[in-house]
Amino acid sequence: MSAKIKTTESDSRYTNLEKMNVTELLKNINKEDKTVPLAVEKAIPQIEKLVKVIVAQMKKGGRLFYMGAGTSGRLGIVDASECPPTYGIEHGKVIGIIAGGDTAIRKAVEFAEDDEIQGWKDLQSYKITNKDVVIGIAASGSTPYVIGALKACNAKKIITGCIVCNANSVLAQTAKYPVEVISGAEFVTGSTRMKAGTAQKLALNMISTSVMIKLGRVKGNKMVDMQLSNNKLVKRGTNMLIKELDLEYNIAQKLLLKYGSVRKAVNSYRKI
Repeated sequence: MSAKIKTTESDSRYTNLEKMNVTELLKNINKEDKTVPLAVEKAIPQIEKLVKVIVAQMKKGGRLFYMGAGTSGRLGIVDASECPPTYGIEHGKVIGIIAGGDTAIRKAVEFAEDDEIQGWKDLQSYKITNKDVVIGIAASGSTPYVIGALKACNAKKIITGCIVCNANSVLAQTAKYPVEVISGAEFVTGSTRMKAGTAQKLALNMISTSVMIKLGRVKGNKMVDMQLSNNKLVKRGTNMLIKELDLEYNIAQKLLLKYGSVRKAVNSYRKI
């Protein structure tokens, strides 16, 4: 294979996919998927460096931004949107930005990823400062929208990171804290929503979870600051209080609903 061909664009190890039966398709997709966590494992040293700098910046009042196009942008938005309900962190501390704006979350916006200037403009709308951290997400590592944004951030001394799935990419060379998860050829050639997307999701899970834990948003192994946004979470929080404080169910639930979070309920109860 030519060195100029990106790993994510290289030919699938399988061919004549249309001739496979459903069982063969599923087993072969699964076989490829099993290689992804091993690729992520190799990137742990890079992920660790990025997590540490994010924690340091957020402790200073900084924010975490994810930027991407297409699948990569959507994955960043998903991770960002799940931080407030899961960890009780205020909205606007972890922000996902996608090329083409909110319309692109559901529908592809043609050529949005090719605009090298718009990424920085989008960041400026959030009044970005050098307390913040910006992570560019791009399977290819060559998305102009993301590269342009990170170059502008570097010029303003804003900390930059990235998650890419090709080695020696322009984006990894641009980011100060690159994370390179080389996920290999896709089952369907070039379909980076598959293995590359899974690799990016795993890396994002590791980054945001580790950051939130180090910011004190988890106690033991429990989400003590989670938002009580549905009955399932109210029940989960109630059971956490029962276990922690040895209360009857109804008393625990009333306490939880009064204070709005497991942490606040425990702290208030113990002050009585």
